Amino acid sequence: MNVYDFDGTIFPGDCSIGFAFWCMKRHPKLWITFFPGMIRTYIGHKTGKIPNYLLQRRMFSYLTMIDDFDEQIVRYWDKNEKKISSWYLAQKRPDDLIISASPDCIIGPIAKRLGVNFIATEFDREYGIFLNNLMYAREKAKYIFDHGFPVIDNFYSDSLADTPLALCAEKAHLVTGNASVVNDWPDMDEETRNKVKKKIDTGWNIHLED
Repeated sequence: MNVYDFDGTIFPGDCSIGFAFWCMKRHPKLWITFFPGMIRTYIGHKTGKIPNYLLQRRMFSYLTMIDDFDEQIVRYWDKNEKKISSWYLAQKRPDDLIISASPDCIIGPIAKRLGVNFIATEFDREYGIFLNNLMYAREKAKYIFDHGFPVIDNFYSDSLADTPLALCAEKAHLVTGNASVVNDWPDMDEETRNKVKKKIDTGWNIHLED
């Protein structure tokens, strides 16, 4: 079984943010009801006042403000499915597993189109809350262990925060170049360990070249 992160790994960019801007373009009221608060939250996170899980929860909150979600998510993936990385499509297998911190309501439709399994953050669009832990960093590895998944042959991610899950795989790959270049996972020297710790602690993207 091969396991893949999604955003920045087999899809360039972040689909949650991309879908937010998609919805703001079609529902201009979100520029007032959602966007200013998101900017304040982002600044709070950058200054260390707001933890990653709260940043993500507030970022996902726009999903509670869209009354035509089902229509918009179909249209979004109709437009953006073509961005899935060609290197991934060339090796895709039906037993692939996508594991992502993005909301399940966004990841689920594209995983279904690809014909693969997925695990994502369970987010209640009615109440704006997580139904389980944010599927991020250590939580990915914990989920794999707790649910008795088979051996991971290959794991792919763009983020060193996924090192806990990378260590569970027979072979791990770090994806760079905006989901276009596949490299071997870096050796865990002191510099890399410090990057991993910083990434997991802060919740922001730190790649090998940083």
